[in-house]
Amino acid sequence: MPKSPATKILILGGVKSGKSRLALTLAEKFPLPRIYVATAEPFDEEMQEKIRRHREERDASWETIEAPLELVEALNIGENYNVCLVDCLTVWLGNLWYHGRDLKREKRRLLSLLSRFKTNVILVSNEVGLGVIPAQKDVRRYAEALGDLNQELAKLCHRVYLVVAGLPLLIKG
Repeated sequence: MPKSPATKILILGGVKSGKSRLALTLAEKFPLPRIYVATAEPFDEEMQEKIRRHREERDASWETIEAPLELVEALNIGENYNVCLVDCLTVWLGNLWYHGRDLKREKRRLLSLLSRFKTNVILVSNEVGLGVIPAQKDVRRYAEALGDLNQELAKLCHRVYLVVAGLPLLIKG
């Protein structure tokens, strides 16, 4: 029996808006097996604690792969699963920036893969376009790069949610 077309979902929101919780809830509606692609690197105690909390939210049915930089390669592995949850693209893009990677090239690689991806995928990213314009040029460039990525992903995805104060608003699909 042929596999049904994959669903692509993008979840946007601010810091602590409930994006990850919604992503997990939606992903758990798909049958096993499921994979969680984590992009965070435990640089400091705060990030270590956040990673610990996110791990505790998932039960043993989840497989986890850590991909702070090599997201496309991790997603290729994810095609063996019924759903792949990526949390989060904001951190992934920041990691690329920090490590001096070519953002345009990596974004192109990700978008190319996702355009032909045959697995259900849920992508989490921060909406950074609603806040104050950063004073620092580099931070503005990062926010613009993330905004561009979010726009491209929104075009590609079947459903897009905006999460505010734990409340999801379906804005596409």
